[in-house]
Parts: sequence; structure tokens; C-alpha cells
Amino acid sequence: MQPSIYDLSYLWDMLTAAQAAQSFVQGMSLDAYLADSKTQSAVERKLEIIGEAAKKVSPAWRASQPEIPWREIIGQRNILAHDYGSVESDLVWETATAHLPALVERLRQILPEQTPNSSRD
Repeated sequence: MQPSIYDLSYLWDMLTAAQAAQSFVQGMSLDAYLADSKTQSAVERKLEIIGEAAKKVSPAWRASQPEIPWREIIGQRNILAHDYGSVESDLVWETATAHLPALVERLRQILPEQTPNSSRD
């Protein structure tokens, strides 16, 4: 099953946000991350974007990609956006450092080589 043009747009949003979140923590230790509220906020925002975009991917296409943890991605977004008082920064760190690399890799496999804006160059 091929993703629709709308799904592709949301998948690109997920990929670019995941790559940004990874770049924010690159070279950091957990202790440095926990001491840097600006980086924490930036990573949390990118995870919200990933979750919001994931929620907008069509249910049929999400079902065709069971290796992507859609429910967990969307659930984390809901916690970050609505239950922010219970956000555990060490779990956000784990997501950014341990789980995003696999998501980025899978999205790169799915998405076409051409970036969404490259046809406008």
C-alpha cells in the first residue's frame, strides 16, 4: 500500500521533526540534557509535532505499517500537550536517543528520495 499525498506530507513532518530532535541531543549526556531546559523544551516540541502528524496519517496506512509504534507516538504527544505536569524528562531523553533513530530509518525507507520542497527549486 502506498501512502496518499496527505499521508506523505505528515510522514515528512514526522521525519523532519525526528531528525531535529535527534540533532538537539547529539553529543549530550543525560545529565547535560536534564540540566538544559531549553533543549528539553525543544525536544518535547518536536515530539509533539511527530505525534500530531502521526495522528493525522490515515488509519488504513498506519495499519499497513505495524512496525511503527503509532499508538505510543500519539500517546506521548497527548501527554506532552495535555498532561505536561507528568512529563518524565528521562523518558523523553530515552525516546530521543533510543527510539527516534529507528523511526527515522523506517521513515527514510518509506519516503521518496525527493524532499517535499525540492521540486520548487
